[in-house]
Amino acid sequence: MRHDIIDVDDVVIRFAGDSGDGMQLTGTLFANTSAVYGNGLSTFPDYPAEIRAPKGTIGGVSGFQVHIGDHKVSTPGDYCDMLVAMNPAALKANAKWAKREGMVLIDQDAFDDANLKKAGFTKNPFEELHIEDRTIIIAPITKLTEESLKDSGMDLQSIHKCRNMFTLGMACFIYSRPLDFVFSYIEQRFRKKHPEMIEPNRKVLSDGFHYAENIQAVPNTYRIAPARFAPGLYRNITGNQAMAWGLMAAAEKAGLQLFCGSYPITPATAILEELAIYKSLNVKTMQTEDEIAGICCAIGAAFAGDLAVTSTSGPGLSLKSEAMGLAVMSELPLVIIDVQRSGPCTGMPTKTEQADLQQALYGRNGESPLVVMAAHSPANCFDAAFNAAKIALEHMTPVILLSEGFLGNGSEPWRIPQMKDYPQIKPRFAKEDEAGAFKPFRRDPQTLAREWAAPGRKGFEHRVGGLEKNHDGVLSTDPDNHEMMVRERAEKIALVARDIPDLAVDGPESGDVLVVGWGGTYGHISTAVDMLRSEGTEISYAHFDYINPLPQNTEEVLSRFKKILVCELNHGQFAEYLRSVLPQFNYIQCNKVQGQTFLSLEIENAIKELL
Repeated sequence: MRHDIIDVDDVVIRFAGDSGDGMQLTGTLFANTSAVYGNGLSTFPDYPAEIRAPKGTIGGVSGFQVHIGDHKVSTPGDYCDMLVAMNPAALKANAKWAKREGMVLIDQDAFDDANLKKAGFTKNPFEELHIEDRTIIIAPITKLTEESLKDSGMDLQSIHKCRNMFTLGMACFIYSRPLDFVFSYIEQRFRKKHPEMIEPNRKVLSDGFHYAENIQAVPNTYRIAPARFAPGLYRNITGNQAMAWGLMAAAEKAGLQLFCGSYPITPATAILEELAIYKSLNVKTMQTEDEIAGICCAIGAAFAGDLAVTSTSGPGLSLKSEAMGLAVMSELPLVIIDVQRSGPCTGMPTKTEQADLQQALYGRNGESPLVVMAAHSPANCFDAAFNAAKIALEHMTPVILLSEGFLGNGSEPWRIPQMKDYPQIKPRFAKEDEAGAFKPFRRDPQTLAREWAAPGRKGFEHRVGGLEKNHDGVLSTDPDNHEMMVRERAEKIALVARDIPDLAVDGPESGDVLVVGWGGTYGHISTAVDMLRSEGTEISYAHFDYINPLPQNTEEVLSRFKKILVCELNHGQFAEYLRSVLPQFNYIQCNKVQGQTFLSLEIENAIKELL
């Protein structure tokens, strides 16, 4: 039948189902297809916190939200234009995200009495959830998939695993997505080991597309034009991928081998996995027996002259704290990546949060300052990792780089850079003419950074370690020496501020309110600010990528505004840090601790309330 095609600026689709329903793959393929088509996009995978919750229960629901537009898209969107719910539990867990004028697509065959009961429904689920006024597309997806693949020779369980491809075909028709990319993905995935799976998956995808084309329940189809990006080569990239690639780029610019010692932990594991692919690019990886071993072998690699990295999440950062003190005391370059998740303790391992900031700033014994930075978007993770490595190598210090589950697992289009546009990284290796007279803690008067002498160089034998030493590297318990070394290590970190960009203000340079954020709140705050500006409200926004030290002009910027609204996914850790460093300003908090990102609407309302 004929459907009207409606041109729209952007749409948000949320795919939701049981853990085994393939919703992450479905959402990823829809997003990647849109990226190839040229749309702006942002994604938000939302995994269940349990490894395998009982099938059909709300605890086992897995979701993937994708926001595509004809412009640069900064967030995965607040509410969805189409909710795909593969079973009653997925509908119950996600109905609150469906727009009033949106569509809901369900698999009719999964809405039987047993599954309705598991999800806690006692009557008609649409009435119980008050969504009966939505456009509800009820499709027998399971039976149609069985019919599509009845001659494939596949067993029934394998056929049911292809329901997500049928659903993806329907979504691609509704939103005018070409199937070519998905066909290519299917061929690449199965070509070597399971070529017999190529044709069945192609067929069920096409059948889903044509089914949506021929049913009356789909009232309209929608077209989202490609975005106008700056010329260049683009790809869709996750934050964890970008982090790994940024580290490799830094190693190349520094002329060093890259070593990553890590222990697998959600949601940071993909960084280690990505780096392990690239042995041909002088990348060495070691999956260790625990978090402590991960950072200790990385410190050993730093002592040996490598660009050394360890990756983890909040619980692992706690375990690494003693060894971080060793890296501070020995003044070795080390990048420590923390992809934050909901805590405390094990908390909600698959959910996002920004609650490790105080741990990054203060979570070590003694006076042990180090550099703390934060990435602000999936694509920005590349630059953040590159810059963290540059600071570590040129200032001889450990650097904690904070990411978040939302950034690490989320994705967006990334313009692949030309490496000629990135600065050289100059590690502080000791010069040959110092052989025989090398002093490991003699400092550059400009940066207070010491020099780096990898073992094996004659005349550069020295000691570093956890015990306090003097400039010659001799063990020392002299009170005056200890106080001097503590002061110098702190001043060295403070001097890093000379090498980081000034804090930029987006909007008027002064006014009543400055909205402030750090890390992954960037897209949600900027979207909220843009919405208010479109309504005629003048508002200013500043985002912090560098936290310790703060940019040199921070005090001057904050002094031009009467109130500072600090938005973060914790109970106010950055706001408290600003109060401790710059107590003279009026900080107001906008906080959320739910394992979910902000909605742009929440920030917009907080700003309006303040104004």
